[in-house]
Amino acid sequence: MKICFSLKEVAEALSLSPTTVQKLVREKAFPEPRLLSGRRVGWLAHEVQEWADTRPIADLLPPENTGVRKRPAPRAERPPS
Repeated sequence: MKICFSLKEVAEALSLSPTTVQKLVREKAFPEPRLLSGRRVGWLAHEVQEWADTRPIADLLPPENTGVRKRPAPRAERPPS
């Protein structure tokens, strides 16, 4: 059982970007990370779960393309020199 999450794990678990999680923490709209050691921080799983449970229910469904990354356009081949 995992009790602490890293920034990357929190972001993935909530389908948010790490930048959005950091912004929410700065705005005091998300639980603050805990100091785990000298230079390591993490979020307690139960605090993240409690935060997610308090989110309002959405009126709309997410668009079909949510979270899908576009493929890069193919590179044009150069003619031989």
